[in-house]
Amino acid sequence: MRSVIDILDLTVDEIDELISTAEDMIENPSAYTEKCKGKKLATLFFEPSTRTRLSFEAAMLEMGGSVIGFSQASSTSTTKGETIADTSKVISCYADIIAMRHPKEGAPFVASLNASIPVINAGDGGHCHPTQTLADLLTIHREQGRLNNLVIGFCGDLKYGRTVHSLISALSRYENVTIILISPEELKLPGYIKYGVIEKCGMKYVETDDLDEVIGDLDILYMTRVQGERFVDKDEYLRLRDKYILTAEKMKSAKESMSVLHPLPRVNEISVKVDSDPRACYFKQVYNGKFMRRALILKLLSEAAQDPKKKESDLYNSENLINVIKCPNSACITTTEQEIDHIFRPIDKAKGIYRCAYCEAKEKYFNN
Repeated sequence: MRSVIDILDLTVDEIDELISTAEDMIENPSAYTEKCKGKKLATLFFEPSTRTRLSFEAAMLEMGGSVIGFSQASSTSTTKGETIADTSKVISCYADIIAMRHPKEGAPFVASLNASIPVINAGDGGHCHPTQTLADLLTIHREQGRLNNLVIGFCGDLKYGRTVHSLISALSRYENVTIILISPEELKLPGYIKYGVIEKCGMKYVETDDLDEVIGDLDILYMTRVQGERFVDKDEYLRLRDKYILTAEKMKSAKESMSVLHPLPRVNEISVKVDSDPRACYFKQVYNGKFMRRALILKLLSEAAQDPKKKESDLYNSENLINVIKCPNSACITTTEQEIDHIFRPIDKAKGIYRCAYCEAKEKYFNN
């Protein structure tokens, strides 16, 4: 039994398999209507969601399964102080698989360590969103016919955009992908993605703050919302929220074959007049996401049935620092979860650089 917390939990072959299954589901829907009969999905959404939650629920219901869960933290025992660890143990008694969204980074990972059923990360703060990435990959594959030899521009909030982080990580394993990072200085891509993923694997990338300058070079334009809920300084959010607006006029400079993606919801970063452009694919992403979630649920339930034993975590190996330093990230689950071990994995032991196992925050530690 395993969970999917990060897109890198899936190999390239497994992603290809999921794409193939999802495409077969689209072409042959009747073949899958009873695949999850008798199974229950628990949707544990501690943060507001429309597309992701309903997509998971629709995916399970369309395969003959049932759904339990909640859509807001205020209706759960967390208001009484219950931990994520205890919640996941309780839900394991009721369901066969969990989809969890949480504002704290690393919360679904904590759930996966304590649940006795598979856990799917449905978004954890500004960290990861692997099933949105699966939707993105299927959309790119269906629109462009490939996942390699692409120039992809990510525009807007690259700092807090968990969908951006996950998609870049996924694309890092495909050949000849060039990344164009379009953002203001304040919303640049975090170092753990820029250096730990892009530069580590040798991907070509360019940083700019000018969308007009690069839009003509792109095969994919991935627009993002500036996420007000992630900002501590609301004045900074108000200053940055309208930095990039994709209009019909701007689209005149783009390739006829370019695809525009957006994880939604949008605020005003894409004009509604772009919706009628055949290159606008963000509502196709929503449709595709349901089928990729269907394929993932089916895969994890099948694996769990074949091997129900819980896998041992590698968190407590001798290379990691256990309760030696604390995570500096206020959005990390370690700041609120009761008695959770603070675990840091070595990135560069010689330089004393470690990253939090839950949220990827970087910290230096020298054992003198």
